[in-house]
Order: sequence, then structure tokens, then C-alpha cells
Amino acid sequence: MNNSNNPSSRYKKRFRKEAPKSDYKEKVLDLRRVTRVVAGGKRFRFRTTLVIGDEKGTVGVGIGKGVDVQSSIQKAKIDARKKLLKIALKGRTIPHQVEAKFSAARVVIKPANEGRGLRAGGAPRVVLSLAGVKDATAKCLGRTTNKLTNALAAIEALKELKVK
Repeated sequence: MNNSNNPSSRYKKRFRKEAPKSDYKEKVLDLRRVTRVVAGGKRFRFRTTLVIGDEKGTVGVGIGKGVDVQSSIQKAKIDARKKLLKIALKGRTIPHQVEAKFSAARVVIKPANEGRGLRAGGAPRVVLSLAGVKDATAKCLGRTTNKLTNALAAIEALKELKVK
């Protein structure tokens, strides 16, 4: 049976929009409900911290705020694409030890031998895994447990990488 005469199939073909396929993987790092007190009561919004990466040396962290969760994730994805960072990898690890500070967060990232695995916790682990680092050790040394500042400290540390 020919479906081209069916009006519903023509509508679906004409107005269906395919989302462009992306080679970036994404992970929602943090999702918070932010409250603002106004005269009539409270207004709720959502803040999303999202990490994207291609696992080949490119990674980015974005922040998005919106009235609902889905719009905040979309905005965070757009922000992360604007802030993509290309890092130099030495095989499966990083070339040398780096340390960086962002706000109250301090992160140290050290290279590891092949097969050692990614030994990191929280936000630096997500950032390193989406960047494509398979063997490394990372430690959060700061006074904060905030995932956003720890992720941004990990990005600052990765910016300091030099190829030896």
C-alpha cells in the first residue's frame, strides 16, 4: 500500500525536523532549583551544569538557567559548545602534572601509567573521562564540594597542559 497519499504521512515528512547528530557525549553534572523571592511569593528556576566532550581531547563545561529543566539543559549545551577546549593527550594520559584553582576549588591532576585507570572523584572525573583521559589521578584539594567550581577548576588545570 502506498503511504504517499495518506495526509498524515505527508505532514510528518514535511514538518518533521531531524536533530543534527552530534559526536559529543554529554553528562549533566549538577541540576539545581534556584528560588527567587518576589512580592507574590517565590519564583523557581533551574540551573544546569553540563559537561560535553568527544573523548578525543575536546571538552567543555556549560551553565544554563531556565524556567524548566529541559530549557536549562539546552542552554547549558549551547554554552558548553561555546567554551570547548582542546587538550593535548600523551597516549591515554596527560603529558605532565597540572594544578589549578577556581574560586574556592583547587584541583591537582597527575598522569598515570597505562592501565592504571582514571582515579578521580566527582566533577574532575566526569571532565577527564569526557576529555578522553583514560589513565590519570585527580584530587580536589579546595574547601568546596560544589560540582560547578570543581569542574571549572579541572578545566583551568587542563588549560595549563603543555606538550613536552
